[in-house]
Amino acid sequence: MVNKTTLKFDLSAGLTNAVVVLPQGVAFAMIAGLPPIYGLYTAMIVPIVAALFGSSWQLISGPTTAISIVVFSEVSQFASPGTESFIALAFVLTFIAGVIQLLIGIARLGTLVNFVSNSVVIGFTAGAAFLIATSQFKHILGIFPPVGSSFFETWRYFALHINETNYYVLSIAMVTLLSAIVIKRIFPKSPHLLIGMIVGSLFAYLFANGVDSVVLVGKLPSKLPSFQFPQLTGKNVTMLLSSGFAVAMLGLIEAVAIARSIATKTKQNLDGNQEFIGQGMSNIIGSMFMSYAGSGSFTRSGINYQSGAKTPLSAIFAGISLGLILLIVAPLTAYLPIAAMGGIILLVAIKLVDVKYIFKVNKSSKRELIVLFVTFLSTLFLHLEFAIYIGVILSLVFYLQQSSKPSIVSLSLETPLNSINIEILAKDEKLIKAIRINGPLFFGATDHVRKTLDKIKDEGVKNILIVGNGINFIDISGAELLINQADKLRLSGGRIYLCGLNDNVRKYLAKGGHLEKFGNENVFSNMDTAILEINKHLLD
Repeated sequence: MVNKTTLKFDLSAGLTNAVVVLPQGVAFAMIAGLPPIYGLYTAMIVPIVAALFGSSWQLISGPTTAISIVVFSEVSQFASPGTESFIALAFVLTFIAGVIQLLIGIARLGTLVNFVSNSVVIGFTAGAAFLIATSQFKHILGIFPPVGSSFFETWRYFALHINETNYYVLSIAMVTLLSAIVIKRIFPKSPHLLIGMIVGSLFAYLFANGVDSVVLVGKLPSKLPSFQFPQLTGKNVTMLLSSGFAVAMLGLIEAVAIARSIATKTKQNLDGNQEFIGQGMSNIIGSMFMSYAGSGSFTRSGINYQSGAKTPLSAIFAGISLGLILLIVAPLTAYLPIAAMGGIILLVAIKLVDVKYIFKVNKSSKRELIVLFVTFLSTLFLHLEFAIYIGVILSLVFYLQQSSKPSIVSLSLETPLNSINIEILAKDEKLIKAIRINGPLFFGATDHVRKTLDKIKDEGVKNILIVGNGINFIDISGAELLINQADKLRLSGGRIYLCGLNDNVRKYLAKGGHLEKFGNENVFSNMDTAILEINKHLLD
């Protein structure tokens, strides 16, 4: 609820955000291959629209590192970065991604993002960090590989021409980077990136003024974005449709992950599908006002929350404040060296690599580590949208592989349950065996379960009790397996019994007539009842 108190907090948080995003917007646009002004336009328009249509109280959207590198990678296949055609295609890509996000939200298909694991995102982000750093080393070293060089070719070129390093631009980049790191360490809440850029610019002015190789960013236009509808031709849409899907999914993953993280602290009940609609609308409308694809920003949203923002008005204030600041400071970018921006972007790239998570995955799950590593390598050596798809597919393969072999545990009947006297124990120990299946009994798991049951029968066991409280899902293949195995044992004078099925599994089996075929008399509510009835049957 908006009141005087929330307005005060939201306005303060919005102003803080506007200052923080100023250097970020310029840096992200350069990563995306766009003139710097478009990063600031994106940081203005996207958060306002996302706040109006989304659901999170503290999420602030705008340009992000990962999406910027995807935009650069995908659009540069069809146009040279920085050109008018490149800019036009970037807006088309943004519009397509926004439409896809909007449709996913309207169709309430938010669960799609659950198929992209954290390991895929971390691997992709780490790969993007290496690509970003690689793209900036030409500005940091003053060594320029041929346009269109691959990741490997670029580093090979750097290695062969390292003796050509321009120490003027290298020193500017390093001074900028180190000053930003030191400021952040001494004053954690300060706009360290902005201060680093100022220090780098002053250093360049004092020690490299007039050096031709020190190129400046140039003066930004002191004007706000205007309406410009994207060039949605059939050719452009066809070229960028696949890329648009990749940008859309990556944007949704980022936004939802950040919104959920903050919601756990604020106790907000988040509407994921509404958030998708907000992200979709922000990109659709943003593409019409000279903005490229955006998503939830880790840095801006974190600062927004820490600054005490209470409602989505903070994001609106941030966008408006940035517009006012742009009108004032735009001329000052004429003194900003590209080498200083290279140092800032390199620092952004370094922060993208989540080393702690990687070490955690290495200790806990080799499969997740493989997913992370394959996604990382795919990001470096393949088109970026394929890196995400490969990571998702590999995650699903591992999941299906694990699901296809549910844990099957043998249960001991040597100790009476709940003081029940089990007379069958005095008989042949191979008379009955109890097992518990832990996991889904679906088409992918039937072969593993069948082999386990056949092995038990080969051991001479006549009767098998399946405790089903661990079966969380069953399909027709699983139901048919139980019926077929029961028929086989019945022919040899034995039986299969079921007990402890959860309500959903039991209803599924009853609705399809599978319980009747299996034999209702062989199905029990719990293990105690099952053992008593089986005991009576075996003693008859």
